[in-house]
Amino acid sequence: MQRRVVITGFGAVTPLGNTVRETWEALCAGKSGIGEITKFDTRDFETKIAGEIKNFDPLSFVNKKELRRLDDFIIYALASAEMAESDAALSINDTNAERVGVYIGSAIGGLGTLEKEKEQLLRCGPGKMSPFTIPSVLANLGAGHVSIRLRAKGPVNCSV
Repeated sequence: MQRRVVITGFGAVTPLGNTVRETWEALCAGKSGIGEITKFDTRDFETKIAGEIKNFDPLSFVNKKELRRLDDFIIYALASAEMAESDAALSINDTNAERVGVYIGSAIGGLGTLEKEKEQLLRCGPGKMSPFTIPSVLANLGAGHVSIRLRAKGPVNCSV
């Protein structure tokens, strides 16, 4: 039996918008998501521009405890997946959970967390680093957290 993959819903958090609709409208209007970097000091860098996520409210998708423990890339993955599940009108339950998989591409995990924890290590020593550092920076944890949140028990993969 040949297996098929079906994409039934869409979700997006991009430099062009925080939903599929916002992103698509910006694309069709020829807008660019590239702008001046605001999330860190670029004084010592030649490059001053990037595609940053703007006006995103993470508390619409995670609680305050999760916000402290998860890197932004995981929160963006959770938000996009929640939007896709809603867009598809998908209800994952015991009957279909093993047929629902998660596949997310990520070149690297949480650089923001890695940088923050490196500074903490240099300032205060290893005893003050968060125990959530490694679970926040591994590239495959976006897909892992999405599968847990959505209760998807099929294949889970992170393409790097």
